[in-house]
Amino acid sequence: MTGASGASSMTGGALPKWQLALAVAAPVALGLGYMYYKNSAKPSPKPGRGKSKSSARENGAPADKQISIDAGDIPKSASEPETPLERAQVFKNVGNELFKIGKYDEAISKYNDAIEACPQDNTETLAIFYQNRAAAYEQLKKYSAVKADCTIALKLKPRYVKALLRRARAMEQCNELETALEDVTAACILENFLNQPALIMADRVLKRLGKQRAVEYLANKKSVMPSKYFIKTYIITFQKDPVFTMLQDNDYSNLSPGFVRILECIKEQKYDDVIPLCTKEINSSEPDTLPNKTKVLLLRATFYLLLGEHNAALEGCAAIIDDETLPTDMRVNALVKRATLYMQLENPEKSFDDFQKATELDPKCSDIYHHRGQVNLLMDKVENAREDFRKAVEYNPNFGVAFVQKCYADYHYGTINDDEQIKKEALKGFETAFEKFPDCPECYTLYAQILTEMQKYQKADSYFAKALEKDPNNATVYVHRGMLHLQWNGNVEKAVEYISKALEMDDKCEYGYETLGTIEVQRGNIAEAVKLFDQALSLGRTAMELTHIFSLRDAAKTQLTIKKRLGLDVMINLQTVQ
Repeated sequence: MTGASGASSMTGGALPKWQLALAVAAPVALGLGYMYYKNSAKPSPKPGRGKSKSSARENGAPADKQISIDAGDIPKSASEPETPLERAQVFKNVGNELFKIGKYDEAISKYNDAIEACPQDNTETLAIFYQNRAAAYEQLKKYSAVKADCTIALKLKPRYVKALLRRARAMEQCNELETALEDVTAACILENFLNQPALIMADRVLKRLGKQRAVEYLANKKSVMPSKYFIKTYIITFQKDPVFTMLQDNDYSNLSPGFVRILECIKEQKYDDVIPLCTKEINSSEPDTLPNKTKVLLLRATFYLLLGEHNAALEGCAAIIDDETLPTDMRVNALVKRATLYMQLENPEKSFDDFQKATELDPKCSDIYHHRGQVNLLMDKVENAREDFRKAVEYNPNFGVAFVQKCYADYHYGTINDDEQIKKEALKGFETAFEKFPDCPECYTLYAQILTEMQKYQKADSYFAKALEKDPNNATVYVHRGMLHLQWNGNVEKAVEYISKALEMDDKCEYGYETLGTIEVQRGNIAEAVKLFDQALSLGRTAMELTHIFSLRDAAKTQLTIKKRLGLDVMINLQTVQ
């Protein structure tokens, strides 16, 4: 989820991150930002008999936790074995039979005999024996032994996919996530990304590693206020905010000088000064500060939310929500903001509970439905989002952003349900929006996104251009336009030009750094990509955002490691992806 409000990225005109990854032709393994790499070197030799099949379920176990063993070469005759290699094969075959009936200790004993009997120059056969013994150790949860045997197998046979995956699983069990990621990525490359269980595992390890890094990073991260443009956009999404509406009305009568100064700071976009000034005003003992002190409390909680100081934001919102003597509009506003914050903190149950409390207090407040609609859209609850946006428009028909988000949700509802009539009406709704809200850039941005999905790229580009005419400082639209040119004609240089312009315009555009970093990975500029991901990390405010960015960064860095390990030229070619 992007955005300090926890609302849909549509508010600022940003594509969902899974859509971003698809747009740059870096497929996502089950929803996470896991970069696939295409092996542009000559195909590696195919493994011999016993190669694992990605879709198989062996011995009743899920395919991503294979307990399979390799059959290896069968002895030439059923007569008494004559050579050391044949004797070793017999021991191994007996071990395999014991393994199949669950007698793992006895199987290990036979694999020991096979390893001892096998001539040392038969490296591939020895690798199978060690890998089979590792399979038995895995069933006994002896992960140190699994790692040791797989390591020997891989020294004997460096591109042994089964051994890579087995060692990766053992490392994952031991929480050695970086090395697990390296092994499973190597396996994905060697299998040409056709091994679905390996992709599932890579996704899982990246997610775990990303979360681990995000928690560590947040513990020491210095909070950074979002860009001025982001905050300006955020303020617009709260049409009924009891403080933000004062900025529009310019009614500063009966306000203390301290409160007036705070409002002027917001107008002048001196956002870093807001929290300290609010704290000073709250702690003031001057009589004229008392009537509006709760509004200042709400405003400080809002900026704590924007800053990413979650505990302070939750505490501030709770102080407003729990005070039943306060006006309803203040308590509703605090509930909506806390609801969006709970979504950032990956607690949808609490989020929807706060939205529900808000509707009970004021069932006709458009802000509730607008923000809940965005959350529903992010959670792929398109039908619910559609109904929420309908109510947002009903209770505030002059808010262009909610109007076009309803059109956007309607179109995707029609797509999901294969209802051409609903889609047609949604597109007509956009035409109405252009007439009713001609200066609303979101009208053109969201329409351009739908046109992109329809592969009407030239028309989509013209509407992104119109959005920029209405809002020349919107960095995210420049990022969109760059991504469009990648999808449209694979024009990497044009994409980089647009995204670089976005970053020049807004040096706090986390979306731009992340997107450009993804492109640089595909161009093979890994060091530059890592720098860009680090920039994005410095701007991330939630564990969810940071987990995603760390996943991209770890996937990029792993590429370098695997290239060295396997001697492969591993890269993605944007020009070949349609």
